[in-house]
Amino acid sequence: MRIWLSRPHMGGTEQTYVAEAFDTNFVAPLGPQLNAFEQSVSDYLGGGLHCVGLSSGSAALHLALRIAGVDQNSEVWISSMTFAGGIFPVLYQGAKPVFFDLSPDTWTVDCDLLEQALEDANKENRLPRAIVPTDLYGQGVDLDRLETMCKRFEVALVVDSAESLGARHVGGRMCGAGGDAAILSFNGNKIITTSGGGMLVTRSEKIADEARFLATQARDPAPHYQHSTYGYNYRLSNICAAIGLGQMEVLDARVVCRRAICDRYIAALSRPGITFMPEPEGAYSTKWLTAIALDSKVLGVSREDVRLKLMEFQIESRPMWKPMHKQPLFEGAKYHGSGVDERLFEMGLCLPSGSDMSIEQQDEVIGHILDMLGA
Repeated sequence: MRIWLSRPHMGGTEQTYVAEAFDTNFVAPLGPQLNAFEQSVSDYLGGGLHCVGLSSGSAALHLALRIAGVDQNSEVWISSMTFAGGIFPVLYQGAKPVFFDLSPDTWTVDCDLLEQALEDANKENRLPRAIVPTDLYGQGVDLDRLETMCKRFEVALVVDSAESLGARHVGGRMCGAGGDAAILSFNGNKIITTSGGGMLVTRSEKIADEARFLATQARDPAPHYQHSTYGYNYRLSNICAAIGLGQMEVLDARVVCRRAICDRYIAALSRPGITFMPEPEGAYSTKWLTAIALDSKVLGVSREDVRLKLMEFQIESRPMWKPMHKQPLFEGAKYHGSGVDERLFEMGLCLPSGSDMSIEQQDEVIGHILDMLGA
């Protein structure tokens, strides 16, 4: 039986909510299930937030950037180690991405690099329009520091929390509730899923209202179809939102499961040559994926050796994200850093971390890796 990296894990009540949507004929994009899902996420994140259910996390980022005024004359500063969907919306707006390295202490964006770059850019009157840090593999960025520096330089902050719903930043703030806006993803491999979908989260009613307007084809208030600007078909389906309602009921339990899986990997595999993604004191990561770095000089086997061996036994693992500044698409793009992310890509591997993994399946993964290490 194949062991997946991270597959959907239903809780049991999703079909009830979907049936309610069908029974009341709310199978169109909008409806009570979507309203309830948006409210559920707002309540979970602490309340007082405006949540806009969308077709994907990328759609949420696209809207947030457009509303922030990002255009062809803008720079957007962004974590280089991220998923492509977390950068493509910068290109949709015709803007120029500038990439930033990770901190070796947290494996999230290096705030020292960002702050120095902001200082330099401010002196030369070339500040970015927005900064987009990534809560990598479910671990929150240094949100307090990022918000402080962005407020100081009057730069929009859009936090990519696609992988971190259920996590907390250092200090206890919920991931997904920070910045001028944050984006969430409910893709099939995330902590919870709506089969596909995302959400824009903001404390600004104005931003939320504009996001809803743009996401529904930017239709002006009129009895006929009238448009003063262009929009998108980005709203989340009411049926998909019904799945999300059921998933929210098991979110915390799913995070507990993934953290327990990571803890078992740490207990079994910790040794010289294997480094696990560090979790800062006071933070609470979802451990969406357990990310490790394997030093081939110490272990005698590389990340790719381990990945291919696991594949022989139908076990899915995956290299860490290839940094965007190393992608052919972004050849020659500006990059700030010393290559921490490059080295992590070369050595990094994400192990199967789905919340529905059995102990026997995890033992199988651990056993094959230990066999390779001669342990």
